[in-house]
Amino acid sequence: MTAPTPPIELTGLDARWPGAVEVPSTLVHELATICTTTVDERDLAEAGRDWWPLALHWALAGEVPARPAIVARPTTTPEVAAVVTACQRAGVPLTAAGGRSGVCGASVPAHGGVVLDTTGLSGIVDVDTTSGLVTVRAGTFGPPLEDELQAVHGVSVGHLPQSFELATVGGWVACRGAGQYSTRYGKIEDLVVGLEVVLADGTVVRTGGAPAAAAGPDLTQLFLGSEGTLGVITEVQLRTHPVAPAERRAAYTFAVLTDGIEACRTILHRGATPAVLRLYDAQESARGRGGDGTRCTLLVLDEGDAAIVDATMAVVADSCSAGEPASDQLVADWFAHRNDTSALQALTRKGLVVDTMEIAAPWSRLDAVVDATQAAVLAAPHARVASCHVSHSYPDGACVYFTFAANPPPDEVECTYIALWDAGQRAVLANGGNLSHHHGIGLNRARFAAEALGAAHGVLVVLKRALDPAGILNPGKLGLPSPFGPPPWP
Repeated sequence: MTAPTPPIELTGLDARWPGAVEVPSTLVHELATICTTTVDERDLAEAGRDWWPLALHWALAGEVPARPAIVARPTTTPEVAAVVTACQRAGVPLTAAGGRSGVCGASVPAHGGVVLDTTGLSGIVDVDTTSGLVTVRAGTFGPPLEDELQAVHGVSVGHLPQSFELATVGGWVACRGAGQYSTRYGKIEDLVVGLEVVLADGTVVRTGGAPAAAAGPDLTQLFLGSEGTLGVITEVQLRTHPVAPAERRAAYTFAVLTDGIEACRTILHRGATPAVLRLYDAQESARGRGGDGTRCTLLVLDEGDAAIVDATMAVVADSCSAGEPASDQLVADWFAHRNDTSALQALTRKGLVVDTMEIAAPWSRLDAVVDATQAAVLAAPHARVASCHVSHSYPDGACVYFTFAANPPPDEVECTYIALWDAGQRAVLANGGNLSHHHGIGLNRARFAAEALGAAHGVLVVLKRALDPAGILNPGKLGLPSPFGPPPWP
């Protein structure tokens, strides 16, 4: 896989948002001397969208959110540095984009300009099996990375997001992604050892690379989750582990979600970290998890050394005494269909507004966050469904993944979408949850960033000004001020 996957059919090539920054013809010519470029109308339109669910509705109406004037496709770090330097000199916005699998509009070029397609930066650079490390270029997609690591080296990164087949390594890092096995292996920030990053002035820097270093602040973490606003990630060093020799599965049902949450908390507090620990509420259990609409379902999968897996599953069984054992075929069914996104496209074509909102909260606040958020979403105009599942667990809390749907009139799709998100996200923040667990901020959540971070958002603003004084890198994201004006949405 070497190119992004279109999220839904595109029936036209128009940009929904006007006011793109003018790109001088001299810059277009200069970029063409640096690397492969394209100004093809279809290519520009495709580079103006990602998997943001609202943009799927626009695509069916023949629009993408925005369009760049040119797409640059470098294949080396020096080429990336030259592209970035040229854009800074011209004062033109530059948006880095990989697989464009994000669902918050993070890779949409909000003000036009140049899209830097990172997918030409692909392939493994080095594998150190003794230390358990792999260095990989940022534009590499998940499947070829894992296929080569497992087949040739007998190791795995273990980062398996739902977007695994659609996303690049650089995208994982830029949005602080989480894989479905993160309770065992950690989120991407726990797996990254070091980075190569091109700054806004073209300087190439390397961060990290040594175990447990104490050399001042961790600069690697500075760029994790920065969504291309502080630099362009070109290379990533990741931790690996041997391919798991053993795997076990189990499933349980609970009368109420609270009992299942308590079981998950107990498992983590006893020190067990099963790779998969997914708890579905009664609504979601009835949608393909074997439930009848009255009970909640917990799916468990662990892998690794057989002794550790056996001990982990023993703790799981003991901690689930308030529930009832169910067939582990439920885990197999989930595993077979876990990355299927066809339902989103089908419902969008029917005119329904459907999205997911993943957040995290401490165990002590989790029940309150769930109750308040579902109530708030269901009170929004035209709302029909607000369900949830716990997708990732940690010693101090867990990620809750809300799914909501509404059925508005065709001319109220956008305002309904905004109302659903305003209601849900603010209920989360008011009750002790965070802004995002792994989908990032992008455009959709940018309006909540200052509210969520408080005074700390000012620190992010200062960092942005220091590292990108001309403000060219992915403007309009993370709620950051931009010389090109306010974000065009909402």
